[in-house]
Amino acid sequence: MPLTRSSMVVPLALTVLAAPACTTAPSSAAEEDTVLTTFTVLADMARNVAGDKIEVVSLTRTGAEIHSYEPTPEDLARGQDARLILANGLGLEGWFTQFTDQIDAPTATLSDGVETIPISAGTYEGQANPHAWMSPEHAHTYVDNIRDALSGLDPDNAAAFEANAEAYKTEISEVGEYLSTELDTLPEAQQALVTCEGAFSYLARDAGLREHYLWPVNADSQATPRQIASTVQFVEDNDVPAVFCESTVNDGAQRQVASESGARLGGELYVDSLSEAEGPVPTYLDLLRHDAETIVAGLTEQEQP
Repeated sequence: MPLTRSSMVVPLALTVLAAPACTTAPSSAAEEDTVLTTFTVLADMARNVAGDKIEVVSLTRTGAEIHSYEPTPEDLARGQDARLILANGLGLEGWFTQFTDQIDAPTATLSDGVETIPISAGTYEGQANPHAWMSPEHAHTYVDNIRDALSGLDPDNAAAFEANAEAYKTEISEVGEYLSTELDTLPEAQQALVTCEGAFSYLARDAGLREHYLWPVNADSQATPRQIASTVQFVEDNDVPAVFCESTVNDGAQRQVASESGARLGGELYVDSLSEAEGPVPTYLDLLRHDAETIVAGLTEQEQP
């Protein structure tokens, strides 16, 4: 189902999530304490805060394209059993409004408090870029919102959620520091991140990178000749050594950019979904590390990790 302009501006109702690992219920979690999230990244973040106190489940599976997901009757049945639903907000899950209209569970929007970046071009120009979890800095806001939501659901374990959240934020910060330190050695002209989707605005801001992309959101994932030509020109003007594409979209247009500009395709980045447990990014921290290492290797012309 194509993502319409109106769906991007619908306030985000909440959802369900399951990360690839830890599919069994925690030993101390009552069945009625299930927390649902809209996609696998949020589920993994919530599990790190919940520990063994609450079960967390994802609506979408690994590899799913979150922008154009179509909920099923089974999803609705799971939603009816949820005690709490966690969603990203910022229009990412605009398709989910009808789902949440039929569910009584309380919801929490994890991007609340983020300093948003507007989309700079295309159909959604001026609307907030929804991919704020890609910023290690803003991930702290997500973790704090998860902590508060879980504490409201289970006050008796609030101290455990607080301790888990603080430890988790320390790990997230280490990835952000690595990315900024490594990329700071690049010539200024090459401190640029070129991707298929404009999903890295927050990460680029953290790391001091300029950003260029083929399309702003994956709903527009058919690059036009003008978008390809503009990206080729940007790469050539800035001597960008590598361009990147995301795991959930076809990289054909970016391969054309690489071929015409002389850059190389720097590797696959992950944004909207984790991988299976045996894959490269089974957790959110793995996703951040993988993307950071892949970007650093591509822009410093090292071997891809």
